Amino acid sequence: AASTPNNLLATIVVISTMTAAILLRPCHGFQQQLGAVSRVARSGVSPSYSLRIRRADGASQLVALQYNTRSFSRLYSSSSDDDSSEKARILFLGTPDVAATSLKTIYEQSQSPDSQYEVVGVVTQPPKRRKRRGKEVPSPVGLVAEELGIYTLCPEKARDAEFLDELENEVRPDLCITAAYGQYLPKRFLALPKFGTLNIHPSLLPRWRGASPVQRSLEAGDNPVGVSVLFTVSKMDAGPIVAQESLEIDENEQATTLLPTLFDIGTKSLIDALPKVIKGDITMDTATVQDESLVAEASMIDSAEGQLWPTKMSAQECHNRVRGFSMWPGTFLYFQVGDDESNDPVKVKVVETRVLEETAEPTNVIEIGPKKKDGLRLVCSDGSVLEMLKVQPATRNVMDAKSFVNGLQGNSVRWLSGLDE
Repeated sequence: AASTPNNLLATIVVISTMTAAILLRPCHGFQQQLGAVSRVARSGVSPSYSLRIRRADGASQLVALQYNTRSFSRLYSSSSDDDSSEKARILFLGTPDVAATSLKTIYEQSQSPDSQYEVVGVVTQPPKRRKRRGKEVPSPVGLVAEELGIYTLCPEKARDAEFLDELENEVRPDLCITAAYGQYLPKRFLALPKFGTLNIHPSLLPRWRGASPVQRSLEAGDNPVGVSVLFTVSKMDAGPIVAQESLEIDENEQATTLLPTLFDIGTKSLIDALPKVIKGDITMDTATVQDESLVAEASMIDSAEGQLWPTKMSAQECHNRVRGFSMWPGTFLYFQVGDDESNDPVKVKVVETRVLEETAEPTNVIEIGPKKKDGLRLVCSDGSVLEMLKVQPATRNVMDAKSFVNGLQGNSVRWLSGLDE
């Protein structure tokens, strides 16, 4: 009964605040604290406000209300722990699934009693429509941020003044972490966190700086591969290295499985380094400077690069490209089915391959191997042999070599050169 007045007061404050939220919705000033009510919380995944009210007895109560808001999302939160101000404030930036996994891991680690940091915000790419008339769907990182109840921003551009004002005045990060965010960070952003910005980059820097490090490293046949944790500077992937791990991989490893593995390793390395970064033991000045003479650029991939050219490439080169481009854009060949050259060429996606040790006389005829689980054998112009284990003809599902041959109904098949060249 003694708590009844406090509950009544809380209810009055909530009703008053809800009214103010509706009336003052366009106003930016409604981001400040109102008496015992902590900052407004807004999520772009499902636009909403959440209010945490602290009663006189020290307990707190969480109340939520919803309505549509501006073009990018926010989620303001304040910890109920008295010592929260002593923890380093971390802002996480990322977009795809691998980054979402990193965010979960870092957040879970931040919840341990002895953690020196807390995740106070997330920045991710704006929601997108997956289908022409479908509703907008948040990024994987956006979905995880909503699940965890973390403050979320989705600016169209990281250089937007309003977004940067938001970070400077409201979020106030001490350290930023980026993992496949997908946007260039301006100097004003990099100047905000006092401990700097750390990036998880899936290559052994300075080799493979740029947008497609895993794809380019597999395409080049690198082994070992690896992941680096580095400070972000204005020049892409050129900052000093905080930690680096190498990994020996199987000769048939594809980007689809390698990318998440490297991000898992990189996230662990970053978490191990965080205490030293926060204490100031690791800084821009003490981290390892990259050797510019060893730089290799991981340029963005063009979809046209997916075509295999047995007349110009060896079986190993074809195989490495299949491995590297497994996520996007994939690799393909054009087949001629049957002896009638007037038949339209068939575009076939090459999904899984391996290189045979044997060599053969160059030919454009494709045949299946003699053993039960053998694939389609393609002989390159240098005599090396690529075995295609899984393929996907246009408009069809992925299938193994035997299923593909069964569908030929006895017709021969040849690979074609000169198309799209």
